[in-house]
Amino acid sequence: MVLLEQILAESWNVLCLSAPYMLFGFFIAGLLKAFIPDDFVARHLGKENGRSILKAALFGVPIPLCSCGVLPAAAGIRKQGASKGATTAFLISTPETGVDSIAVTWALLDPLMALLRPLSAFITAMVTGQLVRSLDSDVKVVAKKQASMEMLTMAQDDPCGCGGSDSPVGKRASIMDRFRMGMRFSFGDLFTDISGWFFVGVVIAGFITVFISPDLVDAYLGNPIVAMFVMLIVGTPLYVCATASTPIAAALVLKGLNPGAALVFLLAGPATNAAALSVITGILGKKSMVLYLIGIMVSSFILGFAVDAIYSFTGLTAGWQAGVEHGGRTFIGTLSALVLFGLVLFNRGGHGGCSDSACECG
Repeated sequence: MVLLEQILAESWNVLCLSAPYMLFGFFIAGLLKAFIPDDFVARHLGKENGRSILKAALFGVPIPLCSCGVLPAAAGIRKQGASKGATTAFLISTPETGVDSIAVTWALLDPLMALLRPLSAFITAMVTGQLVRSLDSDVKVVAKKQASMEMLTMAQDDPCGCGGSDSPVGKRASIMDRFRMGMRFSFGDLFTDISGWFFVGVVIAGFITVFISPDLVDAYLGNPIVAMFVMLIVGTPLYVCATASTPIAAALVLKGLNPGAALVFLLAGPATNAAALSVITGILGKKSMVLYLIGIMVSSFILGFAVDAIYSFTGLTAGWQAGVEHGGRTFIGTLSALVLFGLVLFNRGGHGGCSDSACECG
């Protein structure tokens, strides 16, 4: 019972630290959903060149989709004419980071990692996208391009997908209609997709805090190269979204894990898992899937070394030790954690998502 109380107490500390940033991240995600058209990304990714890969990597960074949620989105932009290189870049930068995970990284690790994480995701997406473009480029036919243009035209004419233009979330939607639709999506569908895994990550962080000592981490993960290799092996087949991976990485950093190894886990974990790789094979083909995996692994290692060097040069310490030393509990943090639990109950009651005429196509 004492151990259980300790685990719950440490998990609650992590939750209180991260909850305000989670809510802020979901709010920004709702704004992105409300005011960026669904076909905006696809319209810029059709050409087989470096610019489309650059755009795909940039577009994917703020979008809060997990490694499962990004798959149908990637399949959609692929069908709409996105090149293999651009689709690869989008598949990597989108699940590796997002406005929600950036906010939680700021809370549980530190501002420097909150900056380095999306930058590393962008670089990994660019490198791997270019790798696929160079070694497994598309050979497109005119019919496919024509079909893609027709799909884009339909999406532009009917962005809600309801088959008509009378919906309030269509072209004539007011700002408030769009805002409400975005918030329903963010705190409904998106919250339902991410929250379960996030709470699992918080509990795992509690276990790590209680059962793993700094001496244990130093004994087995004291060598930075070994630590990065272990994090890569653990993270590659594991299903963990960007937000859920953050408390796990933060708990390990608190115990002495080097920040470069934490970054490897934060990059490889969300972008790769056994189930996702099989779907990616269907979207891009076997050769591109292998290049996808190689690009992520190599880039993660190199960026891990770079991050360790940056922390060493600046003299900064990665982690959230200060927050844990103060118990991690503030009035705002406690209130935000309770709001998260309230959202869980609200969505489980069938009230989340889009249910009225303002968002009838959800």
